[in-house]
Amino acid sequence: MSEDNDQYYFNFSFFKVDPKWRWMADLAKEESAKEVENIIKNSGIMFRSYSNLGLRDDTDFLFWFAAKTVEEIQAVIEKLYKTVFGKYIIPSITYLSCTRPSIYAKEVKTHGFLTGNEPKKHVIIYPFTKTREWYLLPKEKRQQIMDEHIEVSKKYPQIVLNTTYSFGIHDEDFLLAFEVDDIRDFQDLIMDLRETRVSAYVKNDIPMIVCVKKDIIPLIISMG
Repeated sequence: MSEDNDQYYFNFSFFKVDPKWRWMADLAKEESAKEVENIIKNSGIMFRSYSNLGLRDDTDFLFWFAAKTVEEIQAVIEKLYKTVFGKYIIPSITYLSCTRPSIYAKEVKTHGFLTGNEPKKHVIIYPFTKTREWYLLPKEKRQQIMDEHIEVSKKYPQIVLNTTYSFGIHDEDFLLAFEVDDIRDFQDLIMDLRETRVSAYVKNDIPMIVCVKKDIIPLIISMG
């Protein structure tokens, strides 16, 4: 990984909530939510929270972290598990990736998460892996194919893309996070990209996880 100080590790931690949480008194839930909020805010690392409630059967919510080291991420998750709410959550899906300059995109863009801008209503988390045949193509050929892919993506300026790399540190090649206000815009983008040449070199591109932006306290209270 580059020594550039602008490079970050991204961690996408999805959790399921124990049904016993629903039996807690409402006041206790609110106090527990405030405890979690304080721990994460005091951690000093970048963070967003999202709900998956009712959208999937394998996760209830997402905590998205960005930090300069994986140890910083581990430290805050350790503190999370020591909270009251932490006793009622089970990790269901976890992704680890890091930011790197794109070798194909000529226009350098800062990841939406890292700009500090207001997040959009939704994010779709999208891990994917390309085939080995892709990497055996000449660099010039790959660039031509990716140029087509990039031009299609430019039709959707309302979508903010966070592209990160998981080579060697997780099971996929890339981890994408698409920020959108209207989920149908993302669906239109994916349908268009299916018709590009690069789609022939995709080995795996599931799951695609739709997440709804929700601040920590209302998120935790909404869990039942």
